[in-house]
Amino acid sequence: MEKSSYQGLLVWQKAMDLTAVIYKLVKNLPKEELYSLSDQMRRAAVSIAANIAEGQDRKTNKEFIHFLTISRGSKAELETLLLICVKVGYLNETDISEAMNLLSEIGKMLTALINKLSKVVSGQKVVSGQFSVVSDDNLSEQVHDTQQNNLNQFLKTEN
Repeated sequence: MEKSSYQGLLVWQKAMDLTAVIYKLVKNLPKEELYSLSDQMRRAAVSIAANIAEGQDRKTNKEFIHFLTISRGSKAELETLLLICVKVGYLNETDISEAMNLLSEIGKMLTALINKLSKVVSGQKVVSGQFSVVSDDNLSEQVHDTQQNNLNQFLKTEN
């Protein structure tokens, strides 16, 4: 079975890894946090990957950028929730280090991708030449068809 275009994105793959880490991590939280803090952490982690996928499947890069921005917000939310877990003594720095490292990596990738796509949307020439879109009117047709290859090159994905 062929991978969907979003499944080929390294940032989505990292977000999926993060989700698995968070699901394991919340098992260490007290039972009284089952429907509050742990639920919020799981939803924030899922939101990162889900919004990358939904954005990639949209018709335009403007929409993709919007969903990537939501993913970035969910990343910040999850970082905060992990830090709260440390602050209240539910977890320690070692417990959250893998998740925090993945969050840092995902954050950098999301920011780079948003910046790159923003240049495409605004009609600026991208330095690497991976995207060559002249007008926003043609953006949907021109870029959506080649978006997978361009993003794979940019993010050096593993297919």
